Amino acid sequence: MEEVFSITGCHVSTGGILKMKKQRGRTGRHRRRKLGRRSALGAVNYSHEPEYIQIKKWLKERGFDDSNLKITHFTDTGRGLVTTKSIQAGDIIISLPEKCLLTTSTVLGSYLGKYITEWKPPVSPLLAICTFLIVEKYAGDLSIWKPYLDVLPQSYTCPVYWEPEVETLLPEPLRRKAQEQRTVAQELYQSSKLFFTSLQSLFSQSVDSVFTFEALRWAWCTVNTRTVYMKNSQSPCFSNKPDVYVLAPYLDLLNHSPVVQVKAAFNEKNRCYEIIAGSNCRKHEQVFICYGPHDNQRLLLEYGFVASRNPHSSVFVSTDVLLHHVSPTDKQIPKKLSLLKEHNFLENLTFGRDGPSWKLLTAVKLLCLGSGEFMCWKKVLLGETVSDINEQNSLALVRNLCYHLIEETHDALRKLSLLKSERMDLEQHLALVETLRREELQILQASTEIIMQNLHSEAISVAHIALHS
Repeated sequence: MEEVFSITGCHVSTGGILKMKKQRGRTGRHRRRKLGRRSALGAVNYSHEPEYIQIKKWLKERGFDDSNLKITHFTDTGRGLVTTKSIQAGDIIISLPEKCLLTTSTVLGSYLGKYITEWKPPVSPLLAICTFLIVEKYAGDLSIWKPYLDVLPQSYTCPVYWEPEVETLLPEPLRRKAQEQRTVAQELYQSSKLFFTSLQSLFSQSVDSVFTFEALRWAWCTVNTRTVYMKNSQSPCFSNKPDVYVLAPYLDLLNHSPVVQVKAAFNEKNRCYEIIAGSNCRKHEQVFICYGPHDNQRLLLEYGFVASRNPHSSVFVSTDVLLHHVSPTDKQIPKKLSLLKEHNFLENLTFGRDGPSWKLLTAVKLLCLGSGEFMCWKKVLLGETVSDINEQNSLALVRNLCYHLIEETHDALRKLSLLKSERMDLEQHLALVETLRREELQILQASTEIIMQNLHSEAISVAHIALHS
C-alpha cells in the first residue's frame, strides 16, 4: 500500500508528441482524454464516473468543495486520492465540514432517534450507526445519504466475509482472531434482534428481511474499516461503550501507507475534521494516511488488505507452537509458563526480518533454564546471560521454531495452490492469504539466517572458552 505512483501520463517519444499535436479531431480528443485518465502504471481517473460526480456534488452542498484531490483507481491499492498540487509537511490535506460527517448525533437526529432513546437497555454507539446504515441502504433513492452509500463497497475482504476453507489457511494466531471476529459479529446480530423488531413500524415488510446477518455484517465492516476516530460526548441514551466512530465521506478514500506521517483530528474552531500532512507529497502522486504502526496480520483482520513492504510485519509464535518444542521431560514447565504469563511474556512473541524478537528470545531462555539454573529466572527477564549452555539451547530452540513455521507456511501455500485451481470464486480472498504467507516466509527465512549466524558465533565462543580453561 505504500507505493506511490505518478499519473502524469504515459511516457512517449518526441515523434509521438508531434503526432499527437496533429490529432485535433474527435478521435484525437478521445485519445488525449484516455491518456489523461490512465498512467503507464495503470492508474485510472475515476472523477468523471457518475457516482463520483454525485458524491462531489453532495459534499459541495454540505460545504466541502476541494478540487485538489482526484479520485483515482490504482492497480495495487484500488481507489485512492491523487493530489493535483504539491503538498508540504504541515499542509492541510483535507478539511471535511461537520455537516458531511456521519456520527451518532446524525443518527439521534434522524427518524431512529426516538426508538434509540426509548430502548432499554441502551444500544451501543456502534449498533446505532450500523442500524442507520442498514436502514438508509434499504431506503435506496429515498435516502439523503444515497450518494455516499453508492460509493461504499458492497462487500468487504475482511476474514469475517471468508469461507471456512480460506480461513483455515491463515497462520494459527490470526486464524484464532478471525474466528473471534466472526463470533463478535454473530453475537452482535443475535443480541440486537429485539431492538430491530422495535423498528417494525418503519417498514412495510418484516424487519427480519431487512436486518439480516449479511446486512449487519456489511454495516459492521463499514464502521470497522472506514471510520475515523473522534471522541464524542457520551449520550445517556447509549450504553457506556466508547462513542468514537465517525464516517467521513471522501476522506475515507485515502489509502494506508505504513511509512507516511499525518495528524488527524476534529478542529473545534472551524468544525471540520482535518488531515494534516507530516511529510511532503509531490504533485500528481497518490496521497496516503497511516492507520497506525500495524503489522499485516492486523491490517488483514481489521481492514481486509495487506500492505507491501510493511516495516511492521512479523510472524507470531503461539503458545501451543512454543510448547510443542520444549522438552517434555522438564517438570518445571508449568512453573515456567506461570512466570511467563505473570510477566506478560506469552503474548506477541515474534520473528522479524532482523531475527527473533527480544521478547521471544527471553521467553525461550526462561523455558530452557536447566534444573540448577531455575532460580536465575529473574536475571533472564532482565536480559542478563545465565550460562553459555542456556544461550546455545535457546538459539537451537528458536531455530527449530523457525523451521517449524517455515514448513507450516509451505504446507499452507501448497493447500492454497490446490484450492485456487478448484475454487475460482475464492480468488480474491486466497490472493490475500497468499500475499501474507509469502511475506511471512521471507521473514522466517531471513530470521533463520540470523539465528544460524548467532549459533555459529556462540559455538566459536564456547570452544574458545573451553580451549583456554
